[in-house]
Amino acid sequence: MRQEQGLADLIQGTEQRLTASILSTLLLEDLRDCHCFIFGKITDKTPILLAELRLIPESLNYECFDKRLDFRVAGVIQDNGVPLTYKVQGQRYGFHGRCSTIPRVCGVDLYLNDSYTEKEGDIIQQRFSIFTKKLLTCLPKTH
Repeated sequence: MRQEQGLADLIQGTEQRLTASILSTLLLEDLRDCHCFIFGKITDKTPILLAELRLIPESLNYECFDKRLDFRVAGVIQDNGVPLTYKVQGQRYGFHGRCSTIPRVCGVDLYLNDSYTEKEGDIIQQRFSIFTKKLLTCLPKTH
């Protein structure tokens, strides 16, 4: 299941009442140079970096009606292997979880679409969404 980290650091110092709109502004700034790392394991169970994907800058936007931040990352597969976990990291905020190339696998929160071939040198692309209204419910009630 997807796990968030750094949310408290992201909102630290915010003096106004935290709304989905304000949180989205903080996230847009924080994620403007984000990366997505996809990891797998080889036979001795040592984690290996399969791909490092970088933000496609023009894809980062906030949909105010749905209170959702969308963005895409792209990069080259660096090593052959089956993807098992991923991590998206901005300057302070990030999230991670389990991934798969097989749709609807139990316990996996990221389905790597058909662009992920598991072959070194291929270019891949992935889309992410962050629901700011949902993130607000994870915060302490002091904001």
